[in-house]
Amino acid sequence: MNTSRAVLHVDMNCFYAGVEMAERPELRGLPVIVGGDEENRHGIVLTASYPAKRAGVKTGSALWEARRACPEAIIVPPRYGLYQRYSRLARTIYNEYTDLVEPFGLDECWLDVTDSAHLAGGSALLIAREISERIEEELGLTVSVGVSWNKIFAKFGSDHDKPDGLMEVTPQNVPRRVWPAPVRDLLYVGPATERKLLKLGVRTIGDLAQADSYILRRTLGKMGLVVQSFARGLDESPVRTYEPGIADIEHVVKGVGNGITVPFDVEDAQTARQVIWLMGESVAQRLRAQGLAARTVAAWGRDFSTLASRSRQTTLERPTQLTSEICSTAADLLCSDWDFAHGEKLRSLGVRASNLVPADTAVQLDLFGQEEKRLQALALDQTVDGLRSRFGNHAVRRLSELTNPRLSTLDPERENVVHPVSFFA
Repeated sequence: MNTSRAVLHVDMNCFYAGVEMAERPELRGLPVIVGGDEENRHGIVLTASYPAKRAGVKTGSALWEARRACPEAIIVPPRYGLYQRYSRLARTIYNEYTDLVEPFGLDECWLDVTDSAHLAGGSALLIAREISERIEEELGLTVSVGVSWNKIFAKFGSDHDKPDGLMEVTPQNVPRRVWPAPVRDLLYVGPATERKLLKLGVRTIGDLAQADSYILRRTLGKMGLVVQSFARGLDESPVRTYEPGIADIEHVVKGVGNGITVPFDVEDAQTARQVIWLMGESVAQRLRAQGLAARTVAAWGRDFSTLASRSRQTTLERPTQLTSEICSTAADLLCSDWDFAHGEKLRSLGVRASNLVPADTAVQLDLFGQEEKRLQALALDQTVDGLRSRFGNHAVRRLSELTNPRLSTLDPERENVVHPVSFFA
């Protein structure tokens, strides 16, 4: 185990809400929620300030739930372009200390300062404090910073000293600081994994570190050994270099998704397909703009009455960035999973393209395939992309949008989401 590295994990606290408060200082200290349009039922909490969180507001909850928990909350709509700008400004600061900067979403980054710590007298802690002070002074945001010899424990440190905190995890203090924490606090131990571990009597990170490896592998497969190595501090994954001149999506993209809370009840398959095509079209457009293709397409929906979500995905025979292939696949997945004939209604739905590869990745062609038709479809998609780029996204619209007035209020481009890169990418 190499404990000589100096790795920071910087996490901008309540990022979306923090940016809104930096732009509007009158909001500071108030219960701020960044969410959707209440009137049109775009009602999900994306993030909340700490006063709102202390009142019981939770990320991902419905806005009506947030209103019930915190009636005085101030709800503002998201401004993704603004958040991306602040994210780039923060990374500019990080790059003054090291060229090894790896984004983990817009608001988090790992920094490897092993070879640059001498600039701060050999102390990664001093660099962490200086970065924290600069982010607050120059951007008006607060950050939590974890310092350790590996990425996993550095993230643990930033997660466990919020807001505006600084935690160092060393080989000496791991048994005291890390191991007593619930096992769910370890990166990549989600709810399903936690439930399986609890059945084994594994409740803390220390329990996981000391558990029987054979039983973990039998229960969780290879991932059981991976998370156990994390718990033991054996992560040696490098911090990957971030190049500011390259588009953000090349560094942070794991998938491109588009979902929306619809301002009306989706009660039939035809309407569901129309909305899915509207969402999926902008997903395909984003893929083409970044020179990417997807091997996996997923569709999800949220029930109108229970707010329970269901999703399905499929792996394609070959990567695609074609609108027709992505949208038709997603629509089939969604409609096969929801029984509109027996009264099921959708409140939210969306499309996600993942398992991304460069669009020019070589593939084995099918001798009896439809390659000529696929090339024609790509040419048509690119022509539409060009028109929308020049004259706006509504310059070319589908007939379903024009004939169904309820669809004309939906803005798929505003809802486009970039999903963070996987730790294992």
